[in-house]
Amino acid sequence: MSVEVGGPAAGRAGGVRGRAVLERVAGSQVVWIALVLAAMLAAFAMLRPHSFATGFNLLNLVSDAAILLLLAVGMTFVIITSGIDLSVGGVLVFSGVTAAKAMGAVGAESGTALWLGPVVAVATGLAWGVLNGAVVAYGRIPALIVTLGTLGMSLGGALLLTGGVDLRASGRLNLGLGLDRDLGVPDIVWISAAVTVALAVLLAQCRFGRHTYAIGSNTEAARRAGVRVERQLVRVYGLAGLLAGLAGYLSLAKYGITGVSAHSTDNLQAIAAVVIGGTSLFGGTGSVLGTVIGVFIPAVLQNGFQILGVRPFWQQVVVGAVLIVAVYLDQWRRRAGDR
Repeated sequence: MSVEVGGPAAGRAGGVRGRAVLERVAGSQVVWIALVLAAMLAAFAMLRPHSFATGFNLLNLVSDAAILLLLAVGMTFVIITSGIDLSVGGVLVFSGVTAAKAMGAVGAESGTALWLGPVVAVATGLAWGVLNGAVVAYGRIPALIVTLGTLGMSLGGALLLTGGVDLRASGRLNLGLGLDRDLGVPDIVWISAAVTVALAVLLAQCRFGRHTYAIGSNTEAARRAGVRVERQLVRVYGLAGLLAGLAGYLSLAKYGITGVSAHSTDNLQAIAAVVIGGTSLFGGTGSVLGTVIGVFIPAVLQNGFQILGVRPFWQQVVVGAVLIVAVYLDQWRRRAGDR
């Protein structure tokens, strides 16, 4: 029995080989990005061993990256579906404002504020995310347009609620874990790490993750395989909004101020971290581990440049160059997979 060249069997075999090549290259990109991060850490440690390679400095570095990490992890899920979410920075600000308003109404130092603030922030972020997902999935409007619109709506809403003046919490808010005092590591770091690990497992090992990858790889094929594409998209964007809401509360807890004008580039930083970490802008490929590495590359650069006394503008130049290289590698591996 002969198999016709170029027939279905050959197509399936080529598809399997293409996916295998794609997976190998994607995995190697995460390894290379990790090596780049390790080389940066080693270089700054050798140049400034008594200022960079200290527990105090590294703890500050991790703490500064914790909020962006939450945004980037949510963005990872969205970009894997071949979507985009430009609204996360605005949702972060709006959620922080609503949390501050709610806690101010009951007294920021009261026991009620301890749970009311995060609940309001997370619920607000989730609502914005579900709105994004519903309009993208059921309204068939490109995610770029939808989330650009909700970015303006959320930032405008925050300005309306505050009158353009930042709201202050009375002192640093207690996140309730006590790990900052007991272990010397800020609660914000533990919360961000726990959420990141949980979502890494969700993406890599659970049906939610498989459906997310399937939509990004081939939406129509996923639909024919039984994936409820529209419902899954609403869930993915809802997750991104929820994480942005949590990030908004953690930002308020860390700085004690809403910072309405301080998060204008958070969405772009999150997207850059995800892409640098190996997630494809075309969807279907990516990992939370890669995103974690992608978040810390610009964080280490900023911290190291500050210690070395290098003008901070160079960080933008270097991160931009790394981003371009990451997108080039993404396109190269897609062509390798097609071949």
